[in-house]
Amino acid sequence: MESPPDPVATLKPEAAASRRVPWPIVGLAAVALLLLGLVWFGHEIMEGDTAAIDRAIMQAMRVPGHPGQPVGPAWLPSAVRDVTALGSTTVLTMVVLVTACFLALRRRFRSALLVLAATSLGALAVTLVKALIARSRPDLVERLMQEASHSFPSGHAANSAIVYLTLATLLFPVLRGWRMRGFVLGVAILLVGLIGVSRVYLGVHWPSDVLAGWAFGSCWALLWWGIELKLFGKS
Repeated sequence: MESPPDPVATLKPEAAASRRVPWPIVGLAAVALLLLGLVWFGHEIMEGDTAAIDRAIMQAMRVPGHPGQPVGPAWLPSAVRDVTALGSTTVLTMVVLVTACFLALRRRFRSALLVLAATSLGALAVTLVKALIARSRPDLVERLMQEASHSFPSGHAANSAIVYLTLATLLFPVLRGWRMRGFVLGVAILLVGLIGVSRVYLGVHWPSDVLAGWAFGSCWALLWWGIELKLFGKS
């Protein structure tokens, strides 16, 4: 009796080679390199390489000679605080759970698990880097809200990028048409941008903190999108 053919041997050469790639190890290596790059960038900032740019941008968001008075109309600080809340732990957790439930109801259990894994592990990574760098919050201008954690990278910028961009890309299989996908991705990018700018306007983060958060969160979202494509294909 002949043995059944090897499924890998029946694949095209390039497909068989893809099956032999240890993608989990590749993913872990990519995460390690990403964290290493973020820590390196944090140490460079701590040495003062971007201090002048950071200060100039923060001072541009205050009335000259009045570090406690932000530029703009009287209602703007309240509106900015509303925007920054969209990147808070409470709001992001609710968004992730609702999205995971939506995917589960659509019987896309693998995508739901990826959403939970990507966002929770990303948040842990940001917390770890904050502890390693331990950069103090800005004291150049008066803060318009109170924050107790370390400054680098911006947790709101990083976690909002991780959550909103990851959700946008992992929802691609559910969405039909490039217009709908482009709209969802555009809204996610707009939210992430506004949340990051709000942190600088409120005086609770240096611009370089936000830039690092954006970079890390965007790379993290792309990494998990790639993991989904490699492990599960375009399901």
